[in-house]
Formats: sequence, C-alpha cells, structure tokens
Amino acid sequence: MAGIPAVGKGRGHGTMVQIVNGLVYGSFLYVLAVGLVLIFGLRRVTNFAHGSFFMLGAYVSYAAAAHLGFWTGMVVSVAVLALLGVLLDRFVFRPLAGEEPIVSLLVTFGLLFVLEDAVRTIWGKDFISVAAPEALAGSVTMFGSQFPVYRLFVIAVAVVVALALALWLRSTRVGLYVRASSVDPVTTGMQGVDTDRLSALVVAIGTGLAGLSGTIAGPLMALSPSMGAYIIIDCFIVVVTGGLTSFAGAFVAALVIGQFHNLGLVYVPEIASVIPLLIMGAVLGLRPQGLAGQGR
Repeated sequence: MAGIPAVGKGRGHGTMVQIVNGLVYGSFLYVLAVGLVLIFGLRRVTNFAHGSFFMLGAYVSYAAAAHLGFWTGMVVSVAVLALLGVLLDRFVFRPLAGEEPIVSLLVTFGLLFVLEDAVRTIWGKDFISVAAPEALAGSVTMFGSQFPVYRLFVIAVAVVVALALALWLRSTRVGLYVRASSVDPVTTGMQGVDTDRLSALVVAIGTGLAGLSGTIAGPLMALSPSMGAYIIIDCFIVVVTGGLTSFAGAFVAALVIGQFHNLGLVYVPEIASVIPLLIMGAVLGLRPQGLAGQGR
C-alpha cells in the first residue's frame, strides 16, 4: 500500500503532522479491519476477498458520486457491498462451513482476482483520482502547517464506527446474539437463534464497512484494481496483532500500525514495508493471542 501522501513537512512541525497522518491511515484501516473481525468472529473464515470489497467499494462510490454526489455515493457503496456480503455468505461461506480453513482461504483468494478482473473490465487499468467533497475540501492550520479537513473527517468516521459497533454489540439483543454465536454457534442455535440469518447480517455489515473504508480512502489515494490486494496485507496484520476476534484490539492495532506505517514511509522508506510485519511478530512473540485476544 502506498500509504497516505505526506503533508505538512515544515521544519519543527513535520513530525507532529505525520503523527496525525498516521491516525488518518490507521482510522480507515480500522474501518476495514473491524469488518474482517466481525466476519471471522462468526464464520471463522479467513476472507482474503475482503480487500477486493474495499477496492470495489471505492469504485462503486466513485461511479455513483459522478452522478449523485459524494455523500450519496458513500451510501450507495455501503448498500451495494452489504448486498454482496449477503450473497457471499449464502453462496460461499455457508457451503464451505465445516471445510478445512485452507479451502475457504483459497476460494476467497480466487474471488479477489475475479473481482479485480471485473473492475479492470468496467473501469480500466488506469489510476483514478477522487476529489474530496466540497464541504470538506478546505484545510486548517495544525502545528504550523496546513492540514486537510477531509483527513480529520476520516478520523471522525473511525471513531463513530467504533462507538456504534460497541453500542450495538453491548446494548442490543442482536448484538448479544452475535457475541454468543461467535463463542458457541451450536448452543446459540439450540436456544432458538437463527444463526444463518445472523451470519448473513454480520457478513453484510462487515462487507459494508469494507465499502465505507474504500469510499473514505478514495480522496486520499489513487484508485486502482490492485489496491485491495495491497491493503489486505496491512488489514490482516491489524486483525492478527489485535486478536482475531477483538474489536478493541483491532482499534488499538490499527492506530499503532498506522503510526509506524506512515512514519516509516516518511523517515525510513527503505524498510517501511516490513515495519508492520515486525510489529506483528514482536506482539505474537510476547502474546500469541494478540493484544486483546482470548486463548491462543
């Protein structure tokens, strides 16, 4: 992943601005990764296609925004990707239930390439630039540098998503069912919960969040059919580092990875690509279940 283009490299202020840039990258990385945590927690599927949903969400939003505006494009992207999530659960995840993990990994990895080719066919191979919405196109003075307002909006989106998920999972009956099913789906089903319908809902939310992440990432980086294949690496690093089923762990890991990723690109670009891997290795060496995971 190319990362967030640097801004505000003024002398004496550059480091602080790059820390905020790291928060921006970590924020949209969290929105993407938490969807993967949701899906894995309920379906126990290593979904390599998740990166392609990020990519597809960016392109769907771009296409819709060209006619309907950025905000409507965001809604359309989330809705389309959520619908694809329902289909993914029904026709891919459900038939693969009980299979060896490597089977689902290979199937979803193949789906990633299928979606990449579909996007190339529809939109072509060229990079596409997306403008920030007019309401967020300005900048503010931060640490002596001009910082884009849109980047602060990305941080706000991640905070809202984190709070909304926490409220949903801990304060609603459906959230209770999701937490119970992620621990013991058989017993949860015996209690009268329709686990298949619950799974479809959770996968839809997870892929919808991938679409949201792709949408908010659009104005920060050029769109390309391969962008999903790059981001999924950092996404899995966040999920594993935080703990495979931990939402809080994903939030902390995303912010940490975002910081080191961005600062690495600015100050040590020669080794920036391996820094997240080194962090993951260090965390797993000390705590194999991840920062907030349970068990091994």
